[in-house]
Amino acid sequence: MAKIQIVPYSPSYANAFRKLNEAWIKKYFEMEDDDIRTLSNPQAIIDKGGFIFVALKDGAPVGVCALRKSGADTMEFSKMAVSENAQGLGIGGKLVDAAIAKAKQVGAKRLYLEGNTRLEASVHLYKKFGFKEVIGRQSQYKRVNIVMEMLLD
Repeated sequence: MAKIQIVPYSPSYANAFRKLNEAWIKKYFEMEDDDIRTLSNPQAIIDKGGFIFVALKDGAPVGVCALRKSGADTMEFSKMAVSENAQGLGIGGKLVDAAIAKAKQVGAKRLYLEGNTRLEASVHLYKKFGFKEVIGRQSQYKRVNIVMEMLLD
């Protein structure tokens, strides 16, 4: 059984963060300006009060996600990606779990995400964790057709 660990981001994972996200974005959609900016400089997420988590399988990065600070008590869950050859091992769930725990730890009251219903497995995962669809919220991304949020205690 593979050992899965969720660890905080360090600059040594910058390439994995970019590559894992580019893989799913290019497979289903197209890279947009904000993708390029974010994936070229993940440290900016942390510098602005956010967090990045890296999932390691037997020590190698196979999954990532980010928590971006987007208000006094609001964070955005974003840039989650799991390597195709590591999907089905529960890594996405471990990343969501780590992000929710960190958002609560830093006092966030609301966590939201932007997604696309074409990515059925991810939408199902988010619903399983308690995210609910929000109607009428706009996104800067062309690919976004669903916004979901979770109120934190």
